[in-house]
Formats: sequence, structure tokens, C-alpha cells
Amino acid sequence: MIICKLCKRKFHVITNTHLQKSHDLSIKEYRLRFPGAKTGFLTIPNLLPKSDKRYRDWILSLKKRQSWIKGKTKDTDERVRKISETFRKKKIDNFLKWRQEKQKQGIIRSTYPAFKRSGELAFLIGMVLGDGNIGKFLRTERLVVALNSKYPLLVDYVSYIMTKFFEKEAIVHRVKTSNCVRIWVYQKKISERLRIPSGNKRWITSGIPKWVWQTRKYLIECLKGLFEAEGSLSIHLPTCTYNFSFTNKNQKLLDDVEKALRNLGFNPEIRSDRIRLRKKKEVFIFKDLIRFREYKIAG
Repeated sequence: MIICKLCKRKFHVITNTHLQKSHDLSIKEYRLRFPGAKTGFLTIPNLLPKSDKRYRDWILSLKKRQSWIKGKTKDTDERVRKISETFRKKKIDNFLKWRQEKQKQGIIRSTYPAFKRSGELAFLIGMVLGDGNIGKFLRTERLVVALNSKYPLLVDYVSYIMTKFFEKEAIVHRVKTSNCVRIWVYQKKISERLRIPSGNKRWITSGIPKWVWQTRKYLIECLKGLFEAEGSLSIHLPTCTYNFSFTNKNQKLLDDVEKALRNLGFNPEIRSDRIRLRKKKEVFIFKDLIRFREYKIAG
């Protein structure tokens, strides 16, 4: 064992990590202060040839090493961060056996089958296209839907739908500094299963999925999701003004909403960033058709 001349602790090797973290010194500065002191590794394993037994032994030791230290993470501890980076660089998955065991026990999902087509799925797709976002990460994806807190029944319904389809509890987060409520869930292959690209929705060109167009019921439910997310209904009786509007910056989505309304027999008014129904009769028929601001949670 080697004793650090600064803190008197015993080490197999006095490393640069220890000196930087505990004493704010580099190995070079430590050697200048204490000439002849033993520091650093005699051999750097990752620079050895892959055919060298010492290199193979080092790789084997990495696979057996835990990639965490209790109570610490790679964001709070330098050692954990370096271990994590080494594992990633060497493409070593030391959680493989643990994950396989949890998959056998059913604790971790191993398959992600396609969603069964239904009116609720069409509603969810409309909601995601209107007010949602799918973020892509290294090992998973995240679906987030942002809603206004003044519609608590809608928040409960969207949370219920997301929990039902992803088979895990959706997280509901109320933003303290605004009227925004965010509902999210993490899972693999969200984009693929919903057939909605990840990233900024403004530039998405896929629009409403083809299967939704094939059934009137699905199309109505998808429009409900879109209008619940980005729609507004205003009625001004003194001037007999009626306005049921869908607002969005995605041109493809605006075109799809216009097409869907016309397919259902309505005569929408087109604006640069919105589609509107202005006739009193059409406004009330469409409101009843999509059951605007009405939600039913099964069970």
C-alpha cells in the first residue's frame, strides 16, 4: 500500500483523480512537492495491445466492477463519471445480467407490441399532434403533453389514456410559475408505435396517420384530441358571433384538419395559422360530434 503524503490515507495507487478531488493538485504538482513519491499506474491498460493478457484481465475486471457507488451518481461524483465513461467507450453493459433477470420476472419490459387501433388511440394521437412532444434519448423516449390547468378533467383524462396505453403510471407535473400542467411517460419505441416522429412538431410532415382516415369514428376521435389540445370555442351572443377555431403552426396538420372537416360535411374557413368554423349551426353540430370538453373515464 502507498500512503498519500497529504492526507495520510492508504492507496494501491495514488491517482490523478484523488489528487484533483481531495487536494486540488495534479500528479505533476504532487511529484514536484514530494520528489520520489510513487504516483500513477506503472502501466496504462487501455494502451496495451488487445492481445496482451494484462489488457484482457483489465477488460474482465471492468465487467465485474459495479458502475455505481451507493448514494452517488456520475453527475455528483468524479469517480462514478469516469467509470461510466469508460464503460460507454468500451461498450461494456454491466447491467446485462441484471436486466435479463428482471425481464424474466416481468419487472422490465422486453417487448413493445403495436398499439391496438381504437378511438382512444386516435384521440391520443390527436392530442400528441396538437399539444405533445416526443423526445428521443439514448436508451428511451419521452412523451410529454402540455395542458392548461384550468381544464382539470382534461388533465385527468389524458393521464388516464397515457397510463392505459403505456401500462405505467403517467406523471402529472403542475408548473408553479404558470398555468401549465405537463403529463409525461418514458418508454421505448413511443414514436414508432404512435407513428409520430420525435422532435419539433412544427416541421413534421406525416400529419394524421393513414389508418385514422379509414374510419369515421377514428377521424372524429382524432379531431377531438386535436381540438381539445389546440382548439377554442367562443360565442358572443350580443353580436351573434360563433367561432370554433383550431390553431397550429404546422401547415401539414392544418391541411389535414381542413380535409377532415370537409370529409365530415363542414365548411371551414382557412387562415394562415388556423382553421375555423363560423356558422352557428356547424359550430354546435361539431361541438356535439366531438363531445368538446366532455370526458369519460372507464371504470
